[in-house]
Order: sequence, then C-alpha cells, then structure tokens
Amino acid sequence: MKLIDELYELYRNKLTGDEEDIDMLAFAFLEEMSRDDLLKIIQDLDKQELYDLMGLYLIESLKGKFAQDEFGGDHRTHLYQSRNVH
Repeated sequence: MKLIDELYELYRNKLTGDEEDIDMLAFAFLEEMSRDDLLKIIQDLDKQELYDLMGLYLIESLKGKFAQDEFGGDHRTHLYQSRNVH
C-alpha cells in the first residue's frame, strides 16, 4: 500500500519501530484524517489490500471481544477505545 510505504519512509529513521512507536504513529495519522480522507484511501485500495485491511480489523476486533468475554468486560466497549496512546 502506497500510504504505508510513504509513512515508513517518513519515519523509519525517527522511530524505533516498536509497538508503542507504531501505535503512536498510526493514531496520530488517524487524528489528522477526516472520514472523507479515510474513505478515499479505502476506495484507492486494490482488492487484496482491502481484504487484508478487513481481515486485520475482523481478527483484532474478534480477539478483543473474546478477551472481554473471558475477563467479564463490558461487551459494548470497542477494541480501540481501550488503547490510550497519548
């Protein structure tokens, strides 16, 4: 995906690439994007990139739901609401 390549090139020498850095970069990027910006990016994805994106979203969301269920969490809490990168 062109976006990933561009972000990587911009930040590869500025970040360590650990999970915390990647979370910070991803959420900072998302904060700057409007819904329309994100929809445009999605529209520009090829079929495999769209499948990869949706696959990752489904996998991580289901992991979160099962983890909440296992620990008796609130089922209405969204996976990404629990991640605080600020």
